[in-house]
Amino acid sequence: MSSRTDLKVLIGGKVYTLSGYESEEYLQKIALYIDNKISELNKTPGYGRMNAEMQRIFLELNMADDYYKAKKRIEELESDMEDRDKADYDLKHELISAQLALEKSSKETQQLRDEILELQKKVVRLEAESKAQTGK
Repeated sequence: MSSRTDLKVLIGGKVYTLSGYESEEYLQKIALYIDNKISELNKTPGYGRMNAEMQRIFLELNMADDYYKAKKRIEELESDMEDRDKADYDLKHELISAQLALEKSSKETQQLRDEILELQKKVVRLEAESKAQTGK
């Protein structure tokens, strides 16, 4: 199990101590996300005039919006991946079918060549027999 991490971070101009079992980099990344979101909202007209509770709710709504947009994007990407996996499977199946058809055609071609060779030998033999009979 990972060791507990305690990290001082700056969020909204105030220092907080975050604790958890994640890495310092992860905790800093989370704090930076919240700090950036607060900075973004501070630029929104009317945000500064809201009371602290409304600002908190607005912040939470924006974070929830980010979360659900990211979740939707992940679902879209997973769906795209599934579609590509299916397309890959279909292409591999087509390739295998084409390879089998090619092997079958190659065997049939070789059989036909062998038959042609045998027929050519038979023609030569029959011509020789015919010459031998007419030459008597």
